[in-house]
Amino acid sequence: MGRSSPSTNKDLLQIYATYGLDQWQTLVFLLLHAIFFSLLSLLFLLYFHPICSSLSLLPSSLPRYAAGFAGSVTAISALCLFCAAGNMFYSGLALHHQMAQRMVNAVWDWSSVKNALDLGCGRGILLNTVAMQLKKSGSSGRVVGLAHCKQTAMSALRTAKIEGVQEYVTCREGDVRSLPFPDNYFDVVTSAVFVHTVGKAYGHRTVEAAAERMRVVGELVRVLKPGGIGIVWDLLHAQEYARKLQELRVEDVRVSEGVTAFMVSSHIVSFTKPVQPPAHGAASGGQEVRLDWRS
Repeated sequence: MGRSSPSTNKDLLQIYATYGLDQWQTLVFLLLHAIFFSLLSLLFLLYFHPICSSLSLLPSSLPRYAAGFAGSVTAISALCLFCAAGNMFYSGLALHHQMAQRMVNAVWDWSSVKNALDLGCGRGILLNTVAMQLKKSGSSGRVVGLAHCKQTAMSALRTAKIEGVQEYVTCREGDVRSLPFPDNYFDVVTSAVFVHTVGKAYGHRTVEAAAERMRVVGELVRVLKPGGIGIVWDLLHAQEYARKLQELRVEDVRVSEGVTAFMVSSHIVSFTKPVQPPAHGAASGGQEVRLDWRS
């Protein structure tokens, strides 16, 4: 199913210049708090003795322990926040681009792909990576980016133009829980760090949110052609998707080893839609879910 071809190396600044950063507010929040705790820990270090003196009402040794403990906690908090900010920045740009390359390498022959779909295309990192594969393979195919709003769709089209693949890309608004496409239409369906956001209004770990995500997985399988390939990189819920795919009796379900993204575990789930539908009454729980994609 996969192939080992060298991924396209792009400079981090080039990726940032093209796509920007979707979750920059979170990054700024983390950095501001990291700086605040860094300054606070520095104050504890520089003014350790005055701080201890101000706590003189406490038992003799307690002020030093209290000030030392508070200073250590603020320093560790600052370090953790800087690490979290770094992971957010890396995940949103470099890692996203790397994972997009790994996902497209799961398809053996892009020249035979006529229609591809990217669910939750965002600003287009994965969308444009698919388009580049179509262009390099000489395919006459197209990839559709499905966005939740017109502004996001327009943003994806702008980045496709910058990447020089605009003729391979179309974007439209749509509800991923009820895809506006006929059955058995796409050769490849992809999605990157999106499906876990569906149903978030109910809370990520509620039954209602899980049901919404399962609707998306079902729709993804519905619009795939027999023999088509689905590839989903997402946070937290990979095993949940794999179980649903087993229930839908698709083939070759694979779950990658975990990669830390956006401070949580992420996995790639891939599968193939059967060319022949399973026999009526066939058991749906006997498929093996295999781990692959080792770096």
